[in-house]
Amino acid sequence: MSGRGSGEPEPPREPSPVEWLRGEGRDADVVMSSRIRLARNLAGIPFPNAATREQRLEVMTLARARLLDSSQAPGPGMRWIDLSDARTIDRLALVERHLVSKQMVKGVEPRAVAVAEPGERLSVMVNEEDHLRIQAMRSGFALDETWRFIDAVDDRLEARLDFAYAPKLGYLTACPTNVGAGIRVSVMLHLPGLKLTGEIEKVRRAASKMNLAVRGFYGEGSEAVGDFFQLSNQTTLGRSEREIIDDLEGQIVPQVIEYERQAREAMLRKRRMTLEDRVHRAAATLRSARLLSADESLQLLSLTRLGILQGLVEGVDLRVVHRLVLLCQPAHLQQAAGREIDQGERRILRAELVRAALAC
Repeated sequence: MSGRGSGEPEPPREPSPVEWLRGEGRDADVVMSSRIRLARNLAGIPFPNAATREQRLEVMTLARARLLDSSQAPGPGMRWIDLSDARTIDRLALVERHLVSKQMVKGVEPRAVAVAEPGERLSVMVNEEDHLRIQAMRSGFALDETWRFIDAVDDRLEARLDFAYAPKLGYLTACPTNVGAGIRVSVMLHLPGLKLTGEIEKVRRAASKMNLAVRGFYGEGSEAVGDFFQLSNQTTLGRSEREIIDDLEGQIVPQVIEYERQAREAMLRKRRMTLEDRVHRAAATLRSARLLSADESLQLLSLTRLGILQGLVEGVDLRVVHRLVLLCQPAHLQQAAGREIDQGERRILRAELVRAALAC
């Protein structure tokens, strides 16, 4: 029997691993993960925002049959999650795991997501802005591998579903910027060096000139908390999937990686004491804090990650830092507690969790 008081939260449960936080693969010191998303719609059925409930249910039925059929499933162990049956906490946890968009959890029902397990390398949102939003993720800088995988998934689905397509335009989508290839290619970047040296705005301006978007931790409409940024293409019309991927993989992302590494090295050479102070204060705060907000914990974990990678912080496992990035998010913290808890309780539980995880 537990010795904790009835009013105290239970110790947090460990969430299942997520691909984008493995911290492995090519250039994983800067590129947390690579993601490719395809927007697809079923021919003859209005886009979700214009469809009736019966039509959205029809999409759900067709998608579920194709996604869960063991002989034709696009990925191993596909799990179907009907959002109408999910608690608010569980819906938000899907956002925190980057399996669905923030917009999707607030949208009109019926909606669902199919997730490949284990690892969550593939997820398919059903009745988001488009009938299907197919997304694949890989740890590190792996756009080519991610593309080969999702292209095969797309082919398997298209063999069994009639996608809306026009010879002159390409795939038809609810948002005009996705018409054509219907592809969104993005990488999750950890850029504390550029942020600390004040160079991050140059990256934003350069990306804008190249018709790329720089977004925050949760993509569109989110802030770059903890020095994590998503860099992605904005339009697809008139360009092939390969052209879009080659631009990001061959030119743009390698330049950002190099700029970030140069910024980190410059901090070590010119402002080493300042950098050491920042990262050691972050690690010490995480080990001793009694109250932590979600944003504060993410910022402190970001600096601690930088300190580990630059050889300035010892005795902290990088894998633990990655797990805490997820565990400290509000929905995961409430899932761990087994109930909804207010912001004050979350700050206490988050600090307890971090102290326990980083205890030497």
